[in-house]
Amino acid sequence: MRSFVALLRKELRSYFGSPLVYLVAAAFLAYSGYYFHSDLSYFVTFGFGVNIMENFWQLLFMDLRLVFIFAIPLLTMRLLAEERRLGTLELLLTYPLRDGAVVAAKLLACLVVIAMLLGATLVYPAWVYHLEPFPLEPLFACYLGMFLLAAACASYGLFVSSFTDSQALAGFMTAMPLMLLWLLSWNEAASAGPTLPLVRGISLFNHFQPFAVGIIDLRDVYYFLFAIGAFVWGTLRVLEARQWRGRR
Repeated sequence: MRSFVALLRKELRSYFGSPLVYLVAAAFLAYSGYYFHSDLSYFVTFGFGVNIMENFWQLLFMDLRLVFIFAIPLLTMRLLAEERRLGTLELLLTYPLRDGAVVAAKLLACLVVIAMLLGATLVYPAWVYHLEPFPLEPLFACYLGMFLLAAACASYGLFVSSFTDSQALAGFMTAMPLMLLWLLSWNEAASAGPTLPLVRGISLFNHFQPFAVGIIDLRDVYYFLFAIGAFVWGTLRVLEARQWRGRR
């Protein structure tokens, strides 16, 4: 446990010792603040006779997930790609820890940063609640869904980062497929009948949208947990294959 904590601290120091995380945080908060202001102004102006808060959170978190889809690859692209580039991956894997603990420490450090970014956005609902109290259960569902979505995206980014020593390539190959998975089910009319259930089943949008409207469906929770587990498992297999080949 001490070794795991030490590695986790090392990863966190690596994050917060780099200007990248501060640039990502600044951009994320700037965009989230813009979306909060513009979405709230829209619903206050045009939300006649509609449950403004319920629809407002849905639109806001749909916008925030777009910011996350582009921010998370910047946080994950260095996790293993940088170790490969510097030639320290083999040294890291000789630590008195299982490969799973090494992967878990890197993913957990990334999730800590993501949780801090999400936590910073709590000032928006706190300010609105101070002005006009609203039910908190739908907001809890939104934040839960956003964290699960971010964790799934981060685990995929870690998986991609294990394949290459180029951070730019890792970031690109993380962002583009995530965007595709989000847009996959938007044009359902273009999907043939037999393939439509498959498209809906793997679409990030279809599994996040219930959270955005305040509904926690266990099927969607399982989807994100399965995605996290699958990509962590895939990362471990890549590291094992690297050890078998004895390659840098």
